[in-house]
Amino acid sequence: SLGGELGEVMAVGSELIRLEVEGAGNVVGEPGIANRESGIEVEKPAVARTPAPPPRIPTPEVQAKPASQSPSRALEASTIPHSPLPIPATAPTRGTLHADERPLASPAVRRRAWDMGIELRFVPPTGAGGRVMHSDLDAYAARGPQATSPTTSSAYARREGVEEIPVMGLRRKIAQKMQDSWRRIPHITYVEEIDVTEVEGLRAKLNAKYGTERGKLTFLPFLARAMVLALRDFPQMNARFDDEANVITRSHAVQLGIATQSDAGLSVPVIDHAEALNLWQTAAEIARLSSAVRAGKATREELSGSTITITSLGPIGGIMSTPIINHPEVAIVGVNRMIERPCFRNGHVEARKLMNLSSSFDHRVVDGMESAEFVQAIRALLENPALLFVE
Repeated sequence: SLGGELGEVMAVGSELIRLEVEGAGNVVGEPGIANRESGIEVEKPAVARTPAPPPRIPTPEVQAKPASQSPSRALEASTIPHSPLPIPATAPTRGTLHADERPLASPAVRRRAWDMGIELRFVPPTGAGGRVMHSDLDAYAARGPQATSPTTSSAYARREGVEEIPVMGLRRKIAQKMQDSWRRIPHITYVEEIDVTEVEGLRAKLNAKYGTERGKLTFLPFLARAMVLALRDFPQMNARFDDEANVITRSHAVQLGIATQSDAGLSVPVIDHAEALNLWQTAAEIARLSSAVRAGKATREELSGSTITITSLGPIGGIMSTPIINHPEVAIVGVNRMIERPCFRNGHVEARKLMNLSSSFDHRVVDGMESAEFVQAIRALLENPALLFVE
């Protein structure tokens, strides 16, 4: 007879099949009983005198011997008492599961856990042999996942405590400067899209021809040159406003600030008399000042006295920004990221390189119309770069 019903889950070490031997009062786990009941005679196997060690798998296995063995030996084997197979020492302890083990569960339980959004490896099992039951899912759902979250993973571990960082040194000066500028200046920000395809093409040609002997040109020297030329028609942008004395000081010299990020923070070194420098001289001065700032060797004179500022985040510049004016200046021009997009041009679709300029102005000194016209003047020069070399 069978030790359980069809489809029933049997525990490790439980009796799977029960056999009866004629003439013996004890029951042994031997094959052949089903054939006897059906009327078919099967020769009884002989068993060795010394019983073989228990097999590794739960199902007992008995090898058939030739029928020439004496019946007394078979009867002798039938008197060996049956004992369940020992449970391996590595059997899982109830409620525990290693990270690399697949939890034990029936297909119905797995399907229900999937529908409930529960990971079975987090559910403490109560079934035989560490099997997850339906009741375990109910208990887990009632307690919530926090009760059994793994403690070995740090990806979602809760962290406590805070860190206090004193604001001092250059960081404190930057914070005070930004706060003062934002509090005192009513900003107006104007964003304009510029087609830089032509100027980028010119830059590539100049670098190919003169890059080795004169140094590589970036976009900033072209923008600086365009601003210098545009300021001739918009001198009110190249100024400093003393709001305590109510005096606007327009500068004839273009003291062009270049906002530069370093490990210590943000600084604004100044190109002295930018109006007197050509394209390569401007590029060399930008490179020199930026290196001095990042090395911490810029002098006080090099970090003060600007009348208008350029700020650029380079390739990570985004599509627009709202630059904060470097008080007491009245204007700042921000450079955003350059991207290539399809554009309509002369009735055709062409790939063009586009860039936004995000510029902020002190609305106490500069009107909205003036700010737009100033940026449009810069745009016209950059989209027709030959004009940058016309005096």
